Amino acid sequence: MILGVSAGTTMLRAAGRSGDLGRSSVRILWLALVCAFVIALPGERSGRVGDDAVYDSIFRNRRFDFVSWELLTLSSKARYALAPPHTYVDTELQKRIVVDWTEQLSSVQRLEAQVAAVYADPSVGAPERAAADMVLILQEARRGLAAVQPMAEGIIQEQVAAVLADTGLTWAGRVFPPVQLHFTPLPAMLVVSPRDRIEAVRFVPLVHGLDEADRLAIETAVDQQLGVSSLVVNIGGLGAYPAMLFESTALDWVLNTAAHEWTHHYLTLRPLGIRYDANPELRTMNETTASIVGNEIGAQALLRFYPERIPPLTQTGAAASNLNAAPPAFDFRAEMRQTRLTVDALLEEGRIAEAESHMEARRQVFWANGYQIRKLNQAYFAFYGAYADEPGEQGEDPVGPAVVALRQKSPSLQAFLESVAALKSYADLEALLASQ
Repeated sequence: MILGVSAGTTMLRAAGRSGDLGRSSVRILWLALVCAFVIALPGERSGRVGDDAVYDSIFRNRRFDFVSWELLTLSSKARYALAPPHTYVDTELQKRIVVDWTEQLSSVQRLEAQVAAVYADPSVGAPERAAADMVLILQEARRGLAAVQPMAEGIIQEQVAAVLADTGLTWAGRVFPPVQLHFTPLPAMLVVSPRDRIEAVRFVPLVHGLDEADRLAIETAVDQQLGVSSLVVNIGGLGAYPAMLFESTALDWVLNTAAHEWTHHYLTLRPLGIRYDANPELRTMNETTASIVGNEIGAQALLRFYPERIPPLTQTGAAASNLNAAPPAFDFRAEMRQTRLTVDALLEEGRIAEAESHMEARRQVFWANGYQIRKLNQAYFAFYGAYADEPGEQGEDPVGPAVVALRQKSPSLQAFLESVAALKSYADLEALLASQ
């Protein structure tokens, strides 16, 4: 696996090409333009001004440092853009490089799991000594992975951009903003909702690597001191620029998420994205739009570049054609939707404690059926309910289904994205649907 990448790199160097300075200059210029006009660092959505001191006392040094991350990442991206070697090899070798990178990542993740198991084993008295050799091997494997990662990122960026271009999502003949992504340890995200309704009123990015005890301590302090409902969640991607992506060997997920986060970059320049934080309806419109685009572009990219990675049932259509298949014993989406409907009704009647008791009881039901939800509360629904391209956590919220309906009525993905990007409110979306 690693030899395949090394051989590919050797071929690139042996080609003896100095690089297309014109194309490199364009990449650097576009990166600078996006840094100036597109970067929207995922900061905290403000709550009451008086709450800031409380948050500061709780988080201390546990906020994620986006400034340092951006400086390091953009510097690395700019250096690679000056002479990206992957542009001088054919599609098949590019594909091999990416596949080899996923296999190398898989090996690294197995090593990390082995080291973690040693430290978690209560029978191991000195885990530092017991895991010392594995740690050295892991460090070397990480260095090898880091050497290949910029090339894998560059290839994936161009693959997603190629599919976007095919759909007509270009400006002056190019995909803009440029697709940019970086595999990186992601921050955890604290989501805050009032207790008497389901609404995300604040997001706070926190440092990567918080354990369960840290998360619970933060949530408890926020809830008790501010009288709210909070939850620290893991995320798979974040619309910083370049997009922050979780390290994953699943190329279908990677392509989907890359396109999802690019959609946020695209919307940032337009009315819908500018108003992302204006109200819950607009956030749901943004996230549902990104999910729709991510799903479609990701699926097309997987089919075009990695058809062998398509699950067999999806590739043959057997799953869709099997109309007589028995329903699942426990339908997560249906059960979660019903839970949300009940909670909404209880909160509407002001029965907050009863709603919270119901959510905890339902959480135990989900857990017993294999869904290990750590906490089910108002903040959970406020976060996951915004991704409303499929039924579930959003309950009867009509916003997500309205965005889906607009996509179904649109003649193309390009027409859908251009029309939804210009919307400034949910009322605008309703009026657009009514006119079609």
